[in-house]
Amino acid sequence: MKKFSIVLFLISFSTFTKAQVGTPNPGAEKVKVVVQDTSVKVLNVPVDTNSKKILVKDSSAHESNQYHGLLNDNPVYNHKYPWWQPALRVILQNVLLNLFDHYVLNLDWSKVGFNSWKNTANPFFWTDRWKWDEDRFGNNFFLHPLTGAGYFNSARASGFDFYESMPYAFGGSLMWKMFGENAGSYDPIHHPELNGRPEREDIINTTILGIFGGEVLYRLSSNILDDRTTGSERIGRELLAGAIDPGRFLARLFQGKVGSVTTEEVYQKEPLDIVLSSGIQMQKTLAPKFTLNADFEYGDPFEKRNRKPFDYFLLRTDVIIGEGRKVVDNITGEGVIYGKNMKIGNTELLIGAFMHYDYWDSYNFELATMAFSGGIMSKVAVASNTNLYANLHLGIVPFAGNSREYGPDTSQNRDYYFSMGAESKLEVTLNYKGFVSATLLGYYYWLNNVERPLLVGRPENDYITVLKPRIEFHLFNNVGIGFEHLIYMDNRVFNDNSTAYTSKTQEKIFLLIYLADFLHNR
Repeated sequence: MKKFSIVLFLISFSTFTKAQVGTPNPGAEKVKVVVQDTSVKVLNVPVDTNSKKILVKDSSAHESNQYHGLLNDNPVYNHKYPWWQPALRVILQNVLLNLFDHYVLNLDWSKVGFNSWKNTANPFFWTDRWKWDEDRFGNNFFLHPLTGAGYFNSARASGFDFYESMPYAFGGSLMWKMFGENAGSYDPIHHPELNGRPEREDIINTTILGIFGGEVLYRLSSNILDDRTTGSERIGRELLAGAIDPGRFLARLFQGKVGSVTTEEVYQKEPLDIVLSSGIQMQKTLAPKFTLNADFEYGDPFEKRNRKPFDYFLLRTDVIIGEGRKVVDNITGEGVIYGKNMKIGNTELLIGAFMHYDYWDSYNFELATMAFSGGIMSKVAVASNTNLYANLHLGIVPFAGNSREYGPDTSQNRDYYFSMGAESKLEVTLNYKGFVSATLLGYYYWLNNVERPLLVGRPENDYITVLKPRIEFHLFNNVGIGFEHLIYMDNRVFNDNSTAYTSKTQEKIFLLIYLADFLHNR
């Protein structure tokens, strides 16, 4: 029930749309971009040649799409508010969430007070006074990061940069675990000693993955928002941006930005390519299932510029219809933290540090990782209008979750390990003249169990390989068709040197619609 309460709370923010008209920066009726040299870039977008997507981009949009894109949010309009204002919104978010859980959903764990705080008000989450919890996989590795994104964007939407917003994700998460839940034992009869101990993995996931998700959602909502617009267009943009980033929407309500109108663009925006697809997923012994997918590629990784966190990121999302409670099937994403662009001959490169979030939640296997890697992205023009892309990442995994040797189950108790380790990723794509694109995605994980509850499993090293060969064909206009084959291989080595091996496969056929930089195409 905890996960439903979080979702309902977030939705309640995104549906509250009362406009306020005001001036976010006192003393300025309208905002104009003062200087367009160091803070503004000019991006001339050529016809196709720089995309590994196979579908043809709108040539007229790219021929005429010369726009001035801010390298930073305009500091006059998006000035930094006092630190306590986003802190108060984080507190408000937690208070309202607890009241909703307590008085509307009547959840036992939300009944808090001085008696519970005597046990839970301990900030040292790495000590024995905290525990590992038994929540479902999606609750720990999907819904908790969404909550952390709200904390993070309370600050991000108040003029704080990427690094300055991090403490708010941590502080909001720590406050919730110390004061928002009573931390009752998941098994009070057999393990009463765990009563009153908050769950430490929530701090890790809510903070780190909340930072990742918060920055992605902030930048996607910036590409939607346009404070120069009015009327129905403005309402539509505010609603869509609010649904994507409720934390930012709440901040905009308090700041009076929902209804204020500017004379110039005030948000950093990057080229955004979106691929929408739907199709059928097939697997032996299981009925076919309907899939919906959305891929987002934000920014140009091969543009020569001074890199900032997440001025380039890639996010892939898969939703499955017909999987019961397992709806969000797969999310994989990566964003640049620091990087340098260079060109060697006809090879364009981005070399740097990246942040990753991988999430699989199916009846075949459960796997979620956060990672920090060193990586290289490359593009080679092998022939006219034919490009070869190759990306390689090697990184550490400070925290992860992966299913046990006999796979996920349908119970409401935890059916996975908490782990840490390392990962590598390889992606190779050959795009031939915008007609056909062949891709190989490879993921390799080494995961070792960390401390876990008494009721779960035995120590092990887990070596996981996920391969996804994929091919796409252009049909007409911005429409294509594709086929993907997924191979999952899991080799477990236990402390007693016994082993267990599992392999699963599934196939997917789908139609695609490619929306090339549609938010910049006016």
